[in-house]
Amino acid sequence: MQKQVNFTSWLDKDTFAAWLFLAPALIMLGVFLFYPIAYLLYLSFTTGSFTVEGIQWIGLRNYLRLFTDSDFGQVISNTIYFTIATVIPAIIIPLGLAVLLNQSIAGRGILRAAYFIPSITSLVAVGLGFRWLFQTEGPVNSWLLQLGIHPIPWLSSTVWAMPVLILLSAWKQLGFNLVVFLAGLQTIPQSRYEAAELDGANAWAKFCYITLPGLRPTIIFATITTAIFTLRSFEQVYIITGGGPLNSTNILVYYIYEQAFARFEFGYAAAAATILLAIAAILVYLQLKIWRSD
Repeated sequence: MQKQVNFTSWLDKDTFAAWLFLAPALIMLGVFLFYPIAYLLYLSFTTGSFTVEGIQWIGLRNYLRLFTDSDFGQVISNTIYFTIATVIPAIIIPLGLAVLLNQSIAGRGILRAAYFIPSITSLVAVGLGFRWLFQTEGPVNSWLLQLGIHPIPWLSSTVWAMPVLILLSAWKQLGFNLVVFLAGLQTIPQSRYEAAELDGANAWAKFCYITLPGLRPTIIFATITTAIFTLRSFEQVYIITGGGPLNSTNILVYYIYEQAFARFEFGYAAAAATILLAIAAILVYLQLKIWRSD
């Protein structure tokens, strides 16, 4: 009898209505999320092809090739360097700006809007602008000459090309993280700061013992979100450096693009994309786990 009751509970009006309203969203998720992920996993175990007839099952061969390919090792190293070096300033700078803009200062609204502009600017247009700024005879080297510094071959140097991409990526993330931190600051009770002032705490002490602990969930969210956004970076590499010089700025997403659409090795590219998906999934899992613990 109990089993019959549980079965019929799925057929009551409320449950039926809930599934009916969820159906469009579930269908969209299935078509545009779950099916592509499943097909990507399947494709990573094949040679890949434009046609279904051309696909051949090869098992783990693509993954074995990935982990024995020196170019892929350099790409992973570049991606780690690019991600860490982007995330650090993309968190620290907006955090400091958010603390300043959270105070009562003149033109606070205008400054907030100005700092958010990078987030809504086309990355392709910005990439072209950065390429013009950092070309050999561009404005940046002209300013260096005025300071008595020898021009730097920014985009043709294996040392300096990556910092240009990092600068662009960190600048692009500034506005989004600023808004996130400003929202987080609104959740910290003002009474804590008032009590700290009564105890004689200075601005630095209030920041260390009230602001940072109060923003811990927000900082974790911003850090992992920025890392995921950075991992999927493509436009700046494509526009500014094309993965060069000497593969020094070739990061994972651009490497996947090259393998799939320049060399037409779709199975191998799918295996590399699966690695990227696994990294992103791990970051999301860590975020959810830390969030629940808080």
